[in-house]
Amino acid sequence: MSVAGVRESVDRSISESSVEVVSVAGRRRFTASYKRRILDEVGRAGRGEIGLILRREGLYSSQLSQWRDWRNGMTSKKKGPRVTSELLSENQRLQKENARLKLKLRKAEAMLDLQKKAAEILNYEDESNSSAGSDS
Repeated sequence: MSVAGVRESVDRSISESSVEVVSVAGRRRFTASYKRRILDEVGRAGRGEIGLILRREGLYSSQLSQWRDWRNGMTSKKKGPRVTSELLSENQRLQKENARLKLKLRKAEAMLDLQKKAAEILNYEDESNSSAGSDS
C-alpha cells in the first residue's frame, strides 16, 4: 500500500467512526441520607480508615467538615433571613412616611413656639396698657 492509500484508509475510518462529545461535568449533589450514611461510617472508622473512605467515595475532608456542621445544625456561612422585594418596598414606604411625619412634627412644634411667643408679646402689651391706664 502506498502512503496515499494509508492516509485515505485512516481518514475514512476517522470520519466513519462516531465521535462522542462528552459534556462538561456539573457539581455533584448528595442526598441527606447519603451524607448521614457517610458521616456514620466515618464516625465508626478507625485510624487511617477515613482516608480510604474518602478516596473510595471521591470526597474531600472539607466536605465531611461541612456535612458535620450541617448535621449539627450549624452552617459555616452565617445566613440571615432572605429579604424579599415586598419587604424592601414596605421598608422604603415606611421610611418615607416616617420622614414625612417628622417634618410635620417639626412644623407643628415651630407653630407652637410661635404661638407662645405671640401670647407673651400680647400679654406684655396688655400689662403695659393696663399699668399705663391706672396711672392716669
